[in-house]
Amino acid sequence: MAVTATYALMMKFPTEYGVGVVKGSQEMAQRANLLMYKDREVHQVYAVTAGQEVGEPEEQAEVPKEFELDPREEPEAKKDEPTEQVALDPEDPSRTIKVGASLNVHVKTQLVTLLRDYKDVFAWSHEDMLGIDPKVISHCLSINPEFRPVKQKRLLFNPERSTEIRNEVGKLLSAGSIREVKYLEWVANVVLVKKKNDQWRMCVDFTDLNKACPKDSFPLPRIDQLVDATAGHELLSSMDAYSGYNQIRMNKADEEKTAFTTDQGLYCYKVMPFGLKNAGATYQRLVNRIFAQ
Repeated sequence: MAVTATYALMMKFPTEYGVGVVKGSQEMAQRANLLMYKDREVHQVYAVTAGQEVGEPEEQAEVPKEFELDPREEPEAKKDEPTEQVALDPEDPSRTIKVGASLNVHVKTQLVTLLRDYKDVFAWSHEDMLGIDPKVISHCLSINPEFRPVKQKRLLFNPERSTEIRNEVGKLLSAGSIREVKYLEWVANVVLVKKKNDQWRMCVDFTDLNKACPKDSFPLPRIDQLVDATAGHELLSSMDAYSGYNQIRMNKADEEKTAFTTDQGLYCYKVMPFGLKNAGATYQRLVNRIFAQ
């Protein structure tokens, strides 16, 4: 049986010639640990030897160099790696991506060529989203029959917010993400949330619907496992899925349960919206299937 020591990054296991030892990279583990905790509150760390009395900070033993770096502060060279914009479609210069400016010329050329060959898989607007075939995955609601349907009383908004809601509803209708409905059992209100860029985001208050649905405890990814998975790789890429949730269809029988009310009328989602209790679990299932292929 193998015995692991996470702190020492070491694994020992019996062999016919004695005890076998596998050692990890301390330097790489320290880098990953610093990155993982860079946004968290940091307290000063002091090294204390066995039997030493703990006193004031000036009486403590010298702090090891590996603890002197504030995890929230990366070296200047790694803080903001320079990037450059690359146009994927010569006919539309606005469709660009960012690649590392410090990449090897040969690697950069291969990477840009690959992305241009598959530029049709990128979505630049809601109209470009083909969506996921419901045969692959769709979001289903499992409502406890003991809960009675709730129709929330429609909220009133000032003219500015009403205009924002009408604009957002128009965008969703043109993209085919919602449809108009009648004679509903579940009705929720819309809520406007201010974004960092001072624009409004329209959300739906699914509080009552979420209470009626049991929690889907499908495991979501852990950040430390994601960091460990990148160890040893020369290149790292990130992808921002354009309206990723909206690319998953709602189960046809559950569409009308996502209904919301506005001063224009009643609408329900044809695609999986934000705010549903188990939307994250459904999205993670799709991601797992993609990477399993």
